[in-house]
Amino acid sequence: MNGKGHLLRDKMANSGLVQIMAAHSPLSALLAQEAGFDGIWASGFELSALYGLADVSLISMTQHLDMMRAMAERVDLPIVADIDTGFGNAINVIHAVQQYERAGASAVVIEDKSFPKVTSLVTDGRQELLRIEEFQGKIEAACQTRKDAGFLVVARDEALIAGLGEQEALKRAAAYEEAGADMVLIHSKRKTPDEVESFVRAFKGRVPLVIVPTAYPEMTTERIRALGKIKMVIYGNHAIRAAVMAMKDVFAAILKDGGIQNVDRVIVSVEEIFRLQGMDKVRADEKRYLR
Repeated sequence: MNGKGHLLRDKMANSGLVQIMAAHSPLSALLAQEAGFDGIWASGFELSALYGLADVSLISMTQHLDMMRAMAERVDLPIVADIDTGFGNAINVIHAVQQYERAGASAVVIEDKSFPKVTSLVTDGRQELLRIEEFQGKIEAACQTRKDAGFLVVARDEALIAGLGEQEALKRAAAYEEAGADMVLIHSKRKTPDEVESFVRAFKGRVPLVIVPTAYPEMTTERIRALGKIKMVIYGNHAIRAAVMAMKDVFAAILKDGGIQNVDRVIVSVEEIFRLQGMDKVRADEKRYLR
């Protein structure tokens, strides 16, 4: 096994916080690595958007697994795989963990929603959670299946998303820790960090916490570190959102300007794409081996 889960564990132990950037392709993963992030979030939301589909369990495990494997082949960073509900019950989770660990993932995040899920941040979305005992079985199955002790199993607690309140979120977090989860991801769609900060202060568990501050961007790393218990922050959909913004702007400018004469000066050069593609190595290999 690749053992990169230990890199995340060591970084959390040494620096107190790892910063994980979402990606939806090997190229976006490579850019996140070059930017200096500690790991890659193989995002189900971003991959769904890449296909032009809603994030409601329409993307198959095979599609997500293939993309994650392609990322793992291009970057050296640990990859945290967003596997939604685990693609079914605990038996499906066993199969998923086997496949993702073999494909190069360093961690999986499994959420406690029913299948098919609905993306968490959509207004008035259907947010149905599993019984605690059933989700504990999924976490136990994931933990018992992994081969590498460094591989992280993260339980995603959606009680706040479902509007069930802090006490239910705390109850579930404790149960998931009891089932063997290495970390608990607490999710919120409030526009300010208050709800998450309240949960973190009330949380009495021993496992570290994970947050995805998409809805509450005021949650800076300084504010996260001050809470003490959060060891991983995932920037969950910023790669795809940045890509969409850039493409919309460039496409509109080309039509407005009647050509590419202006945008050509502000987008990256073809040579930069060649660099990211590794064309220098291709040319060197051609000189060495083509006869």
